[in-house]
Amino acid sequence: MVATVQSPATARRVVFPFTAIVGQEEMKLALLLNVIDPFIGGVMIMGDRGTGKSTTIRALADLLPEIDVVAGDPFNSHPSDPDLMSEELRQEFLTTHAAYPIATKKVPMVDLPLGATEDRVCGTIDIEKALAEGVKAFEPGLLAKANRGILYVDEVNLLDDHLVDVLLDSAASGWNTVEREGISIRHPARFVLVGSGNPEEGELRPQLLDRFGMHAEIRTVKEPELRVQIVEQRSDFDQNPNKFTVEYQQPQVSLQQKIVEAQTRLVDVSLDYDLRVKISQVCSQCDVDGLRGDIVTNRAAKALAAFEGRTEVTVDDISRIIALCLRHRLRKDPLESIDSGSKVNKVFAEVFGMELG
Repeated sequence: MVATVQSPATARRVVFPFTAIVGQEEMKLALLLNVIDPFIGGVMIMGDRGTGKSTTIRALADLLPEIDVVAGDPFNSHPSDPDLMSEELRQEFLTTHAAYPIATKKVPMVDLPLGATEDRVCGTIDIEKALAEGVKAFEPGLLAKANRGILYVDEVNLLDDHLVDVLLDSAASGWNTVEREGISIRHPARFVLVGSGNPEEGELRPQLLDRFGMHAEIRTVKEPELRVQIVEQRSDFDQNPNKFTVEYQQPQVSLQQKIVEAQTRLVDVSLDYDLRVKISQVCSQCDVDGLRGDIVTNRAAKALAAFEGRTEVTVDDISRIIALCLRHRLRKDPLESIDSGSKVNKVFAEVFGMELG
């Protein structure tokens, strides 16, 4: 998703600026880190209704710089990176080194509706056309549209478990495969998966929850002054969206630049061996099953260091992201809600020899 920086276009539908969103720092940090390193594995955002989840995610997609795609390609294929091309273009590119026509577009932001069928999500193969004309007639689905972008599932805890499994498999592998009557189609499906929901309506099964890289909690703002500020901001935006966004244009451009630089810097970020051992010690003492917790914590800490302009991870980086990476992986009684992070932070403080603030 790395791209060059440019000023936001003015002809598009105006979106509430990401830098104007007040509070919800945990959610914003988790989203930014996943954009910097999509291999973190997505974000599960759980919290109260009306706390700006959808607004924040759309604002993030709008903030990101445009990407280069092969003109007219339904999979948002990269014009020169074979790993980000559809199977057909990839084979042609590797054989002939073809130069494809380039178009630029905003990073895709795809909303997955709760009632979506598997065909709508994955795409369909027209068997009759395939048999009659001998071609792989494929109608791309939402996963194709979301490639190299963000796929957002509101109320993901109400989505059919099978569909959640399909989304998580595609997000983890970066590919979507559709098979029917002996015909198989495969296309890239690399996206940041963002799920949101209200814990009062039920949690995801632990097996599915564990596969989300990070878990952010958001709560309704309690401070009256802050609530008034949020309400006034929203009112100002609704009355004159263009004027409001112009006021935030410089912070938007600065943050966009910071994200692009972090994406470039990420490959140079190092994490000391002793810190890696301590991260795994925290995971072990928290009884985290499997190694996803270790891997995601390492990746998120590196992404945070890159975001803040450094090439070496610090203990402070780890302390800021470890609860986000582990809280949803702790074993718990089925009747309990997910730990807010206090247990993870307590174990972190013990392992790293730090005082809890």
